[in-house]
Amino acid sequence: MMGRGDGPGAGAAGGPTRHVPVLLAEVCDALDVKRGGLYIDGTFGAGGYTRAVLDAHPQNKVIAIDRDPDAIAGGASMTAKFKKRLMLVPGRFGDLDVIAREQGFESVDGVVLDIGVSSMQLDQAERGFSFRNDGPLDMRMEQDGPSAADLINESSEAELADIFYHYGEERRARAVARAVIEARRREPFQTTRQLADLVASLIRQEPGGIHPATRVFQGLRIAVNDELGELVRALHAAERILKPGGRLVVVTFHSLEDRIVKQFFAARTGRTPSGSRHMPTLAAPEPTFDAVTRGPVGPSEQEMARNPRARSAKLRAGARTGEPPQEPLSAITMLAELPQTAEKRGGRR
Repeated sequence: MMGRGDGPGAGAAGGPTRHVPVLLAEVCDALDVKRGGLYIDGTFGAGGYTRAVLDAHPQNKVIAIDRDPDAIAGGASMTAKFKKRLMLVPGRFGDLDVIAREQGFESVDGVVLDIGVSSMQLDQAERGFSFRNDGPLDMRMEQDGPSAADLINESSEAELADIFYHYGEERRARAVARAVIEARRREPFQTTRQLADLVASLIRQEPGGIHPATRVFQGLRIAVNDELGELVRALHAAERILKPGGRLVVVTFHSLEDRIVKQFFAARTGRTPSGSRHMPTLAAPEPTFDAVTRGPVGPSEQEMARNPRARSAKLRAGARTGEPPQEPLSAITMLAELPQTAEKRGGRR
């Protein structure tokens, strides 16, 4: 888990940056790691949070999860150093409760999630996450399954427009989708440069602004990896596996992620809007979380100066109550879906 650079506010595909854990002190404080316990690091990356948790108390243990084979391979030395205190597991953080039980644990003291693409992934041109250096149009965190090139070359114009608009927050989504369809008739998309150049020919870069392709790349990456769906599943999985008093800490980097986390905590802490005399509120279930942070916690000026990719980071945290976990929130699930998917399920975005 490093400085993430995945959203428009974060310089989505910037050049190489030293892999620095974002909001490290704030994460450790919110997790309350000095008490000693078992923690889940749902997005291991380069192991920044995991190492800090293990260093904070000699009895701390960490189940670290990552879907990227490179991250798992890169964590071998840390596993050797911390031995039985660190369990490094390949997998998706949406399955974190299942993974914990497979490791022999029925509950944990804390869960931390650092959402989005990592600096390491951005800085490796061959992974296809960045448009700064030409590489294959890939973007697969697990290095398996359909790639971004598959999505670009096989999706309909309407599907691409939805991905660019809803996941990338690109206002000219329809124009970009139309241009992609025309361009791929002549030659299929294979590289990041092909797509970035096409978008740059349609969208003018404002002085001092982000690269015109930033939002399109964000939308594609989220779609390829089902990032928002994984986030929704992980929040509910954390609710199921945390013991009373256990902490859930989530660091996000753009508004789509933060909205999901914000609304999840609002619902689970009982802070959802109350009814009116015209539409009274139904009896709400008892809160499954108490708020640890009041609103988002952001990086200091000093941290942003050291690590520019931290500037859009937001941390939210909650402490598990003793109430039983609730059913997954359909309203939160719909935030992670494209409109057509939500409509098929009978919902509305």
